[in-house]
Amino acid sequence: MSSLFLISPHKKMRQSHWQLCLGWLLILMPGSLHSAITTQTTTILKSSTDRQRNDFIRFINASDMVAADYKLSIDYLCSEPSTIRVEVIVSTSIKTGVVIYKKKWKCEKHLNILRNRTLWVKFPNIMLYRPDYVLRRSIVINNVMLRAWIINNGFEARENHNLFVYEQAATRTYKLLKTLSSFERPFKDHKECLQWDTEKIRAIKERKVLQCLLDNDVVELLCFPFASSGSNFGIVRKLKTFNNFEMEMTSKDLLHNPRFTVSIWLFVLHDCKWPLCGIFHHINDKQIYATPLLFLTQDGHIHFQMMLSSGTYVAGKSNFKLSLRRWCRLDFTLQDRRMTLSVSYGENLQGREDAFYNYPEDVHHNDSVGYFVLGGSNHVRGFEGFIGPVKLYRLVGLTVQKISNPLVTDHEIHKHIEQYYQKCNYLTTLIMKYFHSLGLHKKLQHLNQNNNYYLDLVTKYGPKNYDEEKCAAHTWGKRTEKKYEALFDLLQTMALEPILDFAHSPNLQSTLIKVGEKLFQKTVESLVRPDSAQHIGHLIASLMKASCCGYYRAAYFLAVIFETGLTVEIQPLQGMLYSLVAAQGNERLALMHLGYKHDQGIDGYPLDYDMSYGYYSNIAQQTVRDRDIFDGEQAFVETIRLMDDSALQSQTKENDDLFLWLRYQANHGDVFAQQKLARMLYWGQQGVTRDVKAALEWYSKSAEETRDPLSLYEYGLFLFKGKGVKKDIKLGLKLINEAASKGSHEAMNGLGWYYETFKKDYVKAVEYWEQAMKMGNLDALHNLGVMYESGLYPGKPVKNETEAFQYYYKAGSGGHFESVVRCSFYWSTGNFESIPHNPRMAVLWTRFVAENNGFLGYFMRKAMDAYLQKSWNEALLYFLVTAETGIETSQTNVAYFCEQHPDLTNSSDEYIWRYYNLSAFQLTTHPFVLIKMGDYYYYGHNNHKKDITQAIEMYTSAALLKCSQAFYNLGSLVEEGINIPEKSLDLLNIRAANHSNNSSILLELYGRCITVDMEEGFVPCSIALLCIHLKTIWRNSCSAALLYTAGSILLSTLIVFAVKHYWDTTEIVSTTGTNEHIPAMNSLSQNIQSDETVSEETSLPLTAPEYRDPNEAD
Repeated sequence: MSSLFLISPHKKMRQSHWQLCLGWLLILMPGSLHSAITTQTTTILKSSTDRQRNDFIRFINASDMVAADYKLSIDYLCSEPSTIRVEVIVSTSIKTGVVIYKKKWKCEKHLNILRNRTLWVKFPNIMLYRPDYVLRRSIVINNVMLRAWIINNGFEARENHNLFVYEQAATRTYKLLKTLSSFERPFKDHKECLQWDTEKIRAIKERKVLQCLLDNDVVELLCFPFASSGSNFGIVRKLKTFNNFEMEMTSKDLLHNPRFTVSIWLFVLHDCKWPLCGIFHHINDKQIYATPLLFLTQDGHIHFQMMLSSGTYVAGKSNFKLSLRRWCRLDFTLQDRRMTLSVSYGENLQGREDAFYNYPEDVHHNDSVGYFVLGGSNHVRGFEGFIGPVKLYRLVGLTVQKISNPLVTDHEIHKHIEQYYQKCNYLTTLIMKYFHSLGLHKKLQHLNQNNNYYLDLVTKYGPKNYDEEKCAAHTWGKRTEKKYEALFDLLQTMALEPILDFAHSPNLQSTLIKVGEKLFQKTVESLVRPDSAQHIGHLIASLMKASCCGYYRAAYFLAVIFETGLTVEIQPLQGMLYSLVAAQGNERLALMHLGYKHDQGIDGYPLDYDMSYGYYSNIAQQTVRDRDIFDGEQAFVETIRLMDDSALQSQTKENDDLFLWLRYQANHGDVFAQQKLARMLYWGQQGVTRDVKAALEWYSKSAEETRDPLSLYEYGLFLFKGKGVKKDIKLGLKLINEAASKGSHEAMNGLGWYYETFKKDYVKAVEYWEQAMKMGNLDALHNLGVMYESGLYPGKPVKNETEAFQYYYKAGSGGHFESVVRCSFYWSTGNFESIPHNPRMAVLWTRFVAENNGFLGYFMRKAMDAYLQKSWNEALLYFLVTAETGIETSQTNVAYFCEQHPDLTNSSDEYIWRYYNLSAFQLTTHPFVLIKMGDYYYYGHNNHKKDITQAIEMYTSAALLKCSQAFYNLGSLVEEGINIPEKSLDLLNIRAANHSNNSSILLELYGRCITVDMEEGFVPCSIALLCIHLKTIWRNSCSAALLYTAGSILLSTLIVFAVKHYWDTTEIVSTTGTNEHIPAMNSLSQNIQSDETVSEETSLPLTAPEYRDPNEAD
């Protein structure tokens, strides 16, 4: 690793250096400086020598434009034996002073006589023509200089360097030539006989008028703050090639001589806890680091790394450190081989520090290959803090003064972030001082001695420290003590408790978090009371203190309160602040909240699928890991809507009739009841509190008594892994083998996992997985994908991620969480040609996994329990908390709940509109919601005006979900004389051209109303059809008697069918049981999964359009 150096302003350049620079400056003068003389030959320049000469040279009628056959006529006169030289020099954006033409001749015989010579200058084709089937590329030219001079033969013999020869010439002249841009150049006639199809293509291309496409080399990688939690997740950005031909050519020319600038705003909260923490890095198409890499070290320095053209890496470390809890701008510039790294602080870029580095050889950089990452990735953890605006200048290296990347934004959220942590620093310092005054640090210190015998003796019999007996001096005044009186009372109470009761890890930081948790619990208890609005200011202050203590759930609750206006005025900026703070603290609900907002682009959050994926991928990975955590704050995520009475009735408790009946059946050997009861207890389903120990008892009972294959496998797997039960590999393997012998595909997959993980017999493992895959096992599909990805598939030792993706995609389409996460990663990076870059699909799939997180299910369960117990304020709070994460059922429940209890809050009308509207645009929305929004648009709601067009769209969307009410409403609109747009009818497969009038459309709509849902739509839609037929008869017949007779017959028939249908439906009692299987725990291997089947509730809402659904029949 080469060391950094700073350039001293007092160092002098060598004489040869300044002479060389002076010469090139004169030769390669930019075109703008010569604009006044580009149309004529310059005057004869005087020789640098003092003696007078009669030497003379000039261009005669030289064309200003570069051409294929460039005729150059030169007049010259020599006073002594000399040499005449002519050169053409070209400059591009990456190279200067390239000589493309040379010519010289002697002038010795005809001295002092004016002579003339004509030359034909040949320019390269890449300067003259557009690329075609023969000429594959052309280059962009910045300057073309034509120059000629006369040099004395004696002087030329002494000097060999052309630069000095030109400068010491007896006389000289030059002319700047113009060139056509790449799009203005003609095609070259290659004088070849082409095939007719090639000739046709060429003719089409020649007639095509090309335009210079609008493009920009400045890329705004980030414009809204991103919360970096210090984990392996960040923002993935993939750059495309330039649309502009000239810029793309320039980019390719700069591959091994790059010039680019990266400007990043950072707010670092803590020192890096790992060897390196990611800030900005580039991953190439081979999944390895590329140019550039910017990491934060443990001591606060910046680690930078480049890949050279030779393929080697050169890394270095800055001589400055980043300050904590201050916004700073990190500017990285590479100009050829010279790197500049600068850091400046605040909006005014104060306190700037610089570091420089010169690389020993050319650096390789291709920004359109691979992808860039802001923060963490699969390769490195991110730093802890926030990332502000980020800009990338792809084709130019700029100084700090020329970089335009201000921190100031419309919402100025950066100021609020800085102010928040300043306040929190003051509060936490105050709490620590109070703990010190109570002697808590001594208790922790003693607890951390791990019962050391000798230290205990020193404490018991050693010298007494009389300072400890003195009363602690408080460093704060009475005003502070009064302001934080409630907090100090809580701290006093906690200090009197046994320390292990409130600190899982005995240190001050964990104690501080426990303080925040206690504050949060007390505040929420007050917040759900009916009179909470009267104390909302005090409650918000308490939540802020809990947030500052590191309990980030309090920060998320604050975000919900401020963004929804729950008992306070809506404050979007405060909502953004606490959302970012909570997400930075890795709070699961906050991560989902930000992922959802960026996915939809609502409430002031920009639409950004890459940012959304950064948050959702974090919570999705946590969801996979959380399934092995037996935490009391997890529950199964269930889809329960308040308007669904049957779903509400299925909710139970351990002392309710449904649970007691299941337990009775299970005790009498019913296999289904045993498995259902075990599953309810294991996951905490249907209102039952999660109890893993009780669940394992039922799994054991079912396996031992019934020998059911599924029960044998599930209990065997628990024994094998030792999860929640004493580990017994021998018995566990025996039960799994018995289940496999009885045809259990889950057990087949489990045996494959056993042979792969413990026996390292990949052939045997793949055999079992292939069998399980044929039986429809999703885990087997995933595990085969892992074998391809890792290059362990028997007979195919090379890694094949493209083939692996196909297996992941099939398993993911069925709802396999781990496969969903991996497919999303491939779509996000787009690093394989066969797997397209599709960040939108990546968001959809990771969101599916995230929305099955157990901690989210816990809050959804709390909301449902509060509703069933008629604790309305508590129910509203938890419904809002989960609705703001983007859960469609919670959004529907908030709106429905506020319809049922409009007096509960002043914001009921706003909540009804907001959450029905948000739910209506979800992929999993319910027809009930679409009908509701259609009605609100039709009638108008509160401050929202009537909008028939939107109403039709909502009804049409509901009709596509086979809702009879939607067809009925559309028919009612037609009867009112409102025309249904043709696009809406096309979506419903109703061709307007096939219907001569509205009557035929009505017949189609009401007929579909009956057929899509016979139970709901039969009576109302049949009556509507009867009315249409009666109106038709009335128009076509003048006989009142005929009309009366027909109406009586139709009405009587309708009544008979309605009564019969009613009795048929009421006499039928159907009981259905879902064949659910418990999603098994993750394998001990990090990659290979044991059986993980997913219940019917967790199926992907959408699959990628690029691939065929594996469930479709051939």
